[in-house]
Amino acid sequence: MTTAHPTPAVRDRILSLPPSRLPAYVYDLAALRAHAAGVRAALPGRVELYYAAKANPEPEILAALDSCVDGYEVASGGELAHVAKAVPGRPLAFGGPGKTPDEVTAALELGVGRFHVESAHELRVLAELARRVVPRRRVAVLPRVNLPVPDGSLAGSSLAMGGRPTPFGMDPARAEPLLRALADGTYPQLELRGVHAHLASGLEAAELLAVAEGVVGWATGLGVPIAEVNVGGGMGVDYADPERRFDWAAYGEGLARLAEAHPGLTLRIEPGRALTAYCGWYATEVLDVKHSHGEEFAVLRGGTHHLRTPATKGHDQPCSVLPVDTWPHPWPRPSVHSGHVTLAGQLCTPKDVLARRVPVRDLRAGDRVVFSLAGAYAWNISHHDFLMHPRPGFHFLSGDAPAL
Repeated sequence: MTTAHPTPAVRDRILSLPPSRLPAYVYDLAALRAHAAGVRAALPGRVELYYAAKANPEPEILAALDSCVDGYEVASGGELAHVAKAVPGRPLAFGGPGKTPDEVTAALELGVGRFHVESAHELRVLAELARRVVPRRRVAVLPRVNLPVPDGSLAGSSLAMGGRPTPFGMDPARAEPLLRALADGTYPQLELRGVHAHLASGLEAAELLAVAEGVVGWATGLGVPIAEVNVGGGMGVDYADPERRFDWAAYGEGLARLAEAHPGLTLRIEPGRALTAYCGWYATEVLDVKHSHGEEFAVLRGGTHHLRTPATKGHDQPCSVLPVDTWPHPWPRPSVHSGHVTLAGQLCTPKDVLARRVPVRDLRAGDRVVFSLAGAYAWNISHHDFLMHPRPGFHFLSGDAPAL
């Protein structure tokens, strides 16, 4: 497993924390802004960049991205209210299956700019609620389509939401008459703005471009007026090699060619994980080191109830060790001096493992362990209250002002 070292600002903050303030999430907002600015610079002007707030909805993260994104994608009424409060006045797109009438009503009242409609039923609900709630405004709609893809084209994905039977979006055969009904005025409260298709996550640039070309080709071949195509997110993040990044330059060049081929079309992407994963670290302390049946284990404060990503994705979370030389206790200090150590948490389950067989030279109780790529789908997807351990602290390092 490749180790991943924290930025100097993050390292200093982690080492400054007493054990009682661990575990902790530490976010380098300066690094986040620099990364997001690089992504924006790699994209052509006619490609809009929306951040998928589900990846990490911390208000400080949303605000740090504000200058680099064109808007935010939300997928529930809770996310809608939260993001609207954190970054007021910014464009929002409302996606996700299973929208309730109350959520749709709240989105209409907040003036959400785009609705990603998942089914004919959802379209009818939206049309009726729009007639009641905003009778003087036409509501922009992008039906979500689950397009077929060539066999094997999503083989590299870590998670597929389309190209196969799923609860997301509509079959093309069912979507086409709905698109035509929107275009011919059957739903006067609604405006057909375009098409949405997020088919998979964890793809490389070439694979994601092939998917985008297929989506745009289908949408523009329908013979109905389409102004926008949202090709979703899905940019790969490599947890086995945290220094390896998605090729934004190649992706931007491919999207530029696609935009040039369709001069009247606005393209939109919705990355989440690939924007924020690299800015976050989960820091904790070694509580114990023990030998069991020929293997070494370190028990850490916290665990997968704070950082569920490795358990969810079935991988080892990249990490590094920050040695702490002081040992304030009168009892001997448990340690392992060389070899491989499995890093486990405090939960009463063998599934509470953050990384397996990590190579170490020295690891002692009291040392700090820092897990990288913890800026997305980490705390916000974890089962926080299992065993009722204390919640981690949160530290946001701005880089241009005293740390919050």
